Amino acid sequence: MSAVADKYAELQKLGVEVISVSVDSHFVHKMWNDHELVKMVEGGVPFHMASDQAGNVGRAYGVWDETQGIEMRGRFIIDPDGVIQAMEVLTPPVGRRIAESIRQIQAYQLVRESGGKEATPAGWEPGQPTLKPGPNLVGKVWEVWNPKMEK
Repeated sequence: MSAVADKYAELQKLGVEVISVSVDSHFVHKMWNDHELVKMVEGGVPFHMASDQAGNVGRAYGVWDETQGIEMRGRFIIDPDGVIQAMEVLTPPVGRRIAESIRQIQAYQLVRESGGKEATPAGWEPGQPTLKPGPNLVGKVWEVWNPKMEK
């Protein structure tokens, strides 16, 4: 949460809105923000922390653990049309990497802006070559991209 809050301005520049959802009440969110998160990120969390105490959002997104009554930690990239483009669900002991989320958002935005005329290979970052899907690429991907090009 603090890592996302720390990069929130960068996400906003990309046109991204962040909403955090958990089974905790809004009172717990306030205490967590006011007594812990503000110590990690100046001003605390700048985005909305929604409460899903009944687990309805968690069920809809497939992260609700019925036996424990909790939501697993997940990250969803949802495009402007409301379509989930990416999702990642991790168990609590493993943290996510916000830099990878930002990279994926940039890649999805490039593909969307190109109308699907460009695709981003594994590890693509802004400024690197893209793939141009179509018959001319078949059997020739190696000419424009290979795994060694990744940073």
